[in-house]
Order: sequence, then structure tokens, then C-alpha cells
Amino acid sequence: MVTKDEIKYWIESNLIGSSAEVSGDDGAHFHASVVYDGFNGISMLKQHRMVYNALGDKMQSMIHALSLTTKVKDD
Repeated sequence: MVTKDEIKYWIESNLIGSSAEVSGDDGAHFHASVVYDGFNGISMLKQHRMVYNALGDKMQSMIHALSLTTKVKDD
């Protein structure tokens, strides 16, 4: 079972300098709010893809559902 702390670690480890807050305690459904300067000037769709890419194959094998909120630190 995946924990929110693991998801937070995976995101922050792959998007260096990001800050992630993850909620959800059922081991399957999560929400992540990710703040990252690297999102500056990038569409929301591409921001979400960056987070999904940071999670890699875990999105297919370990995480059932993840909703996202993304923003640049200064927003």
C-alpha cells in the first residue's frame, strides 16, 4: 500500500526544489498540491504531466487515483 509520504518524497525527489503536500489515507486515492518554480510559463496540462512523469510507473502500478493542484511559488 502506498502512503502519502511516499508520494510526497517521489515528487520532491524528481522535481528538485518543489514542495508537495499530499492528502489521502486510504492507500489508493490521493490529492497532491505541488508548488514548483519550474512550472513558470508552462500550461497546467504540461505541469500535471511533469508531476505524473516524476511518479513514473508508480502511477500505473501503485497509485489508483491522484488529483493535482499545481502552481508556481509566486502565484
